Amino acid sequence: MREGAQLTQAEAGHRYEVFHTDCPAREVVDHVTSRWGIWLLISLRSNDLRFHELRDGIQGISEKMLAQTLRALVQDGLVRREVEPTTPPQVTYGLTEFGQDVSEPLTDLFDRITQRLPPRNPG
Repeated sequence: MREGAQLTQAEAGHRYEVFHTDCPAREVVDHVTSRWGIWLLISLRSNDLRFHELRDGIQGISEKMLAQTLRALVQDGLVRREVEPTTPPQVTYGLTEFGQDVSEPLTDLFDRITQRLPPRNPG
């Protein structure tokens, strides 16, 4: 299951030094907390989705940024990419177990923010 850079402390044999610029965990945190990384992880929490479904569901994301962010999250082991051998190929994205674990507190944070915001004034 070594599809990306998903590392555990046991594999590394030591504690990660996340405040050091060369720490591999820091790069994963950067990808997760990037402008689009959070939205992708939250979007994939309940369903596997195809590229166009992600693009249409996350307003403001360009196809270029969607592709780049998905590539990084797949490499990090947070998102899995499944290609069906059809013409044209159908590609579906979903969360790995690691991605589910990481996205849970993000979803909780999102829910807390949206529940606590005052109602919007109709403009």
